[in-house]
Amino acid sequence: MNINPSAFMKMANAKNTFEANHPKFAAFLNKMFKEKITEDTIIEITVTKPGEEPVTGNMKVKQSDLELLTELKGLL
Repeated sequence: MNINPSAFMKMANAKNTFEANHPKFAAFLNKMFKEKITEDTIIEITVTKPGEEPVTGNMKVKQSDLELLTELKGLL
């Protein structure tokens, strides 16, 4: 897989900005990925917009999801 160096730099800068803006969440994500997420793990996310009720969704991790995460981690 070939990646455009300019696109790679843009993604790396976006990652660094995200980590600077959200250090606790970035640390949480790093901890979860270092602990190795396994198949059948359930990931749940709640989004609360100002003035609105929270909305929660979840997913059960499949092997194909783990393969995608491995590929994405290799990009950064």
